[in-house]
Amino acid sequence: MTLLAVQGLASGYGKVPILAGISFAVREGEFVGILGHNGMGKTTLLRTLMGYLPATAGEVRFAGADITHAPTHHRARAGLGFVPQGREIFPTLTVRDNLRMGFAARQGNESQALDAVLADFPRLERLLDRPGGALSGGEQQLLALARSLCADPRLILLDEPTEGIQPSIIDEIIDTLLALRHRRAGFTLVLVEQNLDFISALSDRVLLIQKGRITREVEAAAMKDTAMIGEFVGFGH
Repeated sequence: MTLLAVQGLASGYGKVPILAGISFAVREGEFVGILGHNGMGKTTLLRTLMGYLPATAGEVRFAGADITHAPTHHRARAGLGFVPQGREIFPTLTVRDNLRMGFAARQGNESQALDAVLADFPRLERLLDRPGGALSGGEQQLLALARSLCADPRLILLDEPTEGIQPSIIDEIIDTLLALRHRRAGFTLVLVEQNLDFISALSDRVLLIQKGRITREVEAAAMKDTAMIGEFVGFGH
């Protein structure tokens, strides 16, 4: 089943166009990576999919419904989650209250939902009473991901999660996402990243973006192809 379908999507900032007709689809349960240099439109794409930026052309469909012009909170309630670049946690709130903020739009038992998320992120359990701003960068990234999962999304948009993160936490994020994929039926991920090891470890396929367009699609295993990587000089491990 196609969970996310994007056709001819255009967007930008004011009169500055960034996306120039993006088209791709993501099946339920699939992990798709998006790779490109800075300034090519990766973050703009995720922010447009989430509704923070308006689409100026094209169509976005999620679970069969047209959400092209839907407000962000409608997309979130439909099951679309977003973990932004820079994490954007609430630094003065405790870890527990950050997680509770993620639960705000969800129905059900908050305590049970938090327990379930903490089972997937055991490192956060001992940090529950600590302010979010007191956590390391890696711990904040885990918190941002856990907060998104509190809303029980069907698909998560994950933007540059390894930026400024220590290697041990990067490995932990990989293990956590793979475990979530195994435990949560239909769990789907669209991942923007420049760390080749990370994107290859998680993605079923990788879309290459240049100047606001998807220019190529490769299987994750082909990311080791030095000729292909040569077209994107500057990416490292």
